[in-house]
Amino acid sequence: MIIDFIIICYVLAVNITGFVIMGIDKKRAVRGAWRISERSLFLTAIIGGSLGCIIGMQHFHHKTRHWYFKYGMPAILLLQILLIFRFC
Repeated sequence: MIIDFIIICYVLAVNITGFVIMGIDKKRAVRGAWRISERSLFLTAIIGGSLGCIIGMQHFHHKTRHWYFKYGMPAILLLQILLIFRFC
């Protein structure tokens, strides 16, 4: 029971982080400031924040023209969903 709570908190935190870093990177892109690396954005998605990153991409209109984000983020989410169903 406590493990379930910890997992839910982790998933929420990493998805909120994914959403927020997409917004921060978009703001920095508009200002021409130092950017968050694409590697970091994908790493956040891989560790469980793919849904937050996808929602952030759509909400902030950020990285939506890059094919590797447009198709990569949903592919990571799909893989994570399949893994959840496989092991639960």
